[in-house]
Amino acid sequence: MQTFVRAVELGSLSAVAREQHTTQPTVSKVVAALEKSLGVRLLDRTTTSLAPTEQGKRFYERATRVLEEFGEAVSDARGLSETPAGRLRVSAPASFGVLRLNALMLDFLSLYPDIELELSFDDRFVDLVEEGVDVALRLGATLPPNVVARRIAASPRYLVASPAYLRDRPRIRTPRDLARHEILRFTWLSTGETIELDGPGGKVTLTAPCHYRVNNSLAMRESFLRGAGFGMTPAWLVQDLLDTGELVRVLPRWSGPTQDAFLLYPSRRYQPARTNALLRFLAERIPRLPGFVAPEASS
Repeated sequence: MQTFVRAVELGSLSAVAREQHTTQPTVSKVVAALEKSLGVRLLDRTTTSLAPTEQGKRFYERATRVLEEFGEAVSDARGLSETPAGRLRVSAPASFGVLRLNALMLDFLSLYPDIELELSFDDRFVDLVEEGVDVALRLGATLPPNVVARRIAASPRYLVASPAYLRDRPRIRTPRDLARHEILRFTWLSTGETIELDGPGGKVTLTAPCHYRVNNSLAMRESFLRGAGFGMTPAWLVQDLLDTGELVRVLPRWSGPTQDAFLLYPSRRYQPARTNALLRFLAERIPRLPGFVAPEASS
């Protein structure tokens, strides 16, 4: 029943096989055995697609409720006795992973020594089922389909620069003054050549000359420190440098669009204790990192 439900939800027997760490023929035999026991065809299968029949749709609705009750019964029987253990695969953006998440993962392992953790840094959207990822952390941007996405924190975006960069250049008193300065840009910004700001005068959109673009946040952080220019950046990347004075905010009463942090995981109803432990840990600890706030605080 669980295999059939996941086949309907994922739309692919191969995807179910990957999720269950088995083979596609094995999954196909499980579904065929269920159909034989019921005496009806539940799925219409071709070489390229899979869809529930009319009987399959009705059985899916009842089956999901049965599995939900079963999961609740198991949880009630186990109570709090289940110890988080086993392997977890986690995916995160490279710069955030190196700068902030790696230390959190080491703290997590100290709390749960029976968990084996594999942390991969990747700026692309990985297919969680295809690549066997249990939890992914993503910052902003469009989220992939067919996953559960939980917004856990937000990071305001600031204009920042080094004191050395600002010292011998025209003063910046209003957003219009930015056009006289050199901006550093992330190559993947959806706003293109424009800067979007919100402040005392409302929302403004403006441009500034740019001769350097980079696709890595740690490289951008170093560029700010070396006085290469000013730029818009999420606070999590530079909050520690703002606190020490190595960087300063430009137009501190103005800020850019907030960057949200999400936890992603496959749309399974029942997560192992180790996955639930990690989700709770990250949801609690990430909003406490420098440059982040809880989601409700950013609304």
